[in-house]
Amino acid sequence: MTPTVGDLFIENTKTQCKTSSARAAEKVLAQVSDEEFFSKPGAESHSIAVLVKHVGGTLSSRFTGFLTEDGEKPDRDRENEFRILEGETRWVLMAKWDEGWGRLLGTLEELKGDDLAHDIQVRWRKQPALEGIYQQSMHAAQHGGQIIYLAKLFRGGDWKYLTILKGGTEEYNTQKCREASLVR
Repeated sequence: MTPTVGDLFIENTKTQCKTSSARAAEKVLAQVSDEEFFSKPGAESHSIAVLVKHVGGTLSSRFTGFLTEDGEKPDRDRENEFRILEGETRWVLMAKWDEGWGRLLGTLEELKGDDLAHDIQVRWRKQPALEGIYQQSMHAAQHGGQIIYLAKLFRGGDWKYLTILKGGTEEYNTQKCREASLVR
């Protein structure tokens, strides 16, 4: 059976979430110390810890009962996602992160292409499920970019690149061509 566009969208989103968004941020998080994890570069800035907590909270809220419940759960305390409370260690916050990504991926595993046209609700707004998935994927990716930026800022010269090293494009392309047996 030929997959539908909806099925392809779901599969692609799962792949992107598993390999790009969450995993890139996790590689970055492995580079920062606990001090850097909780540090803010300015008074009005967020720490990596706050971004981790917020992404986890948002994904958990949106993807619990995705097709049947309002995406803004009554027990979600969004305002406190932007504060680190007593007892919220790095381990506790990473568990919230993992729970959120797990909810998203679990929901994507259960969905079928036809479900994407189903209306969902977040607060006062109805939207197609496809739009909700896309919107939350982009939201998580934006915050993932912030996490990467902060980690790079904190790590300075100790930063380990996630992709191609600065100034290393030609070498990278040559290596990949050799691996693909397409030597230039």
